[in-house]
Amino acid sequence: MEVDAFHGLLVDYVHQRQVGVVIRGLRAVSDFEYEFQLANMNRKLAPDIDTVFMMTGEDYFYISSQLVREVASFGGNVEGLVPPNVYAGLKKKFGTKS
Repeated sequence: MEVDAFHGLLVDYVHQRQVGVVIRGLRAVSDFEYEFQLANMNRKLAPDIDTVFMMTGEDYFYISSQLVREVASFGGNVEGLVPPNVYAGLKKKFGTKS
């Protein structure tokens, strides 16, 4: 697995990386509406790129990354709310309580 950041259009980044599929995560119906709009725009910009949607596991269904980051930034314990590798990164960055 690789984590990367980019600026600009997703379709340009995908073409640069020579990838043909984008995987997007969905937690709730409200995510689908927004992600569906993005996928349709990306399809118009780059018909050769496919978007695949994956539903999150029930353990993380109603937890937003923004809320988790905010709790962690104030020293709150977010263990069990995110995967172990994410928890370790947040703990390192924010010094969350164990």
